[in-house]
Amino acid sequence: SSLKRTNASVKCLFPLQAAAGILCYIGAYVFITYDDYDHFFEDVYTFIPAVTIIGVGALLFIIGLIGCCATVRESCCGLTTFVVLLLLVFVTEVAVVVLGYVYRAKVEDEVNSSIKKVFDEYNGVNSNAQSRAIDYVQRQLQCCGIHNYSDWQYTHWYEESKNNSVPISCCKYNMGSCTGSLTHPEDLFQEGCEALVVKKLREIMMYVIWTALMFAAIQILGMLCACVVLYRRVRDPPYQPLFTDGTYA
Repeated sequence: SSLKRTNASVKCLFPLQAAAGILCYIGAYVFITYDDYDHFFEDVYTFIPAVTIIGVGALLFIIGLIGCCATVRESCCGLTTFVVLLLLVFVTEVAVVVLGYVYRAKVEDEVNSSIKKVFDEYNGVNSNAQSRAIDYVQRQLQCCGIHNYSDWQYTHWYEESKNNSVPISCCKYNMGSCTGSLTHPEDLFQEGCEALVVKKLREIMMYVIWTALMFAAIQILGMLCACVVLYRRVRDPPYQPLFTDGTYA
């Protein structure tokens, strides 16, 4: 009976191991996606939620192993440590949710204050980080300029090129003959990039928030399982051999 209870508790902890792997994957995805847009916000603390998610995922994997070993052994000390560590991770994920909401509100101000500077530093050369970032965003989000394609007329690149055109990355995908010329605005993406970058970054931040909430719920399940095993361990004393008449029963 005790063995069955232990096996059931160990199976109950398996989702923690799976959650840890998924959490690391999601954290890495969010971090890499942020990296594509890092030129559009200057506050490095915006990366904290994504980095924290990766750290929590790695820590959760180790904690899950501790929990499985403690459950198999039905160790009071090990199970107590497991519950305390899970509780700390749970508090960390709550902090990630709070930070996510805080920085989600700041995204628009961050992008507004930095996007014009990035466009001004565009020179059309692939070795230039700002140029790569602008071209990537315009192709990925299908946008052109800050508010629309006409914004390019006020950039240093436009003034120096003097060819009355915008970067090729502004061209619509189905326009094979597009050269970026402003004389054919119908060939260009019509929407500006500023609003779309803000929308994308907010979506990523919400992704982090919902991920943290979902896995916090899984951790609560892990803590409940550990508490059940710990309660049974305290309630039912370990088996002791009975010694009667010179023999063990």
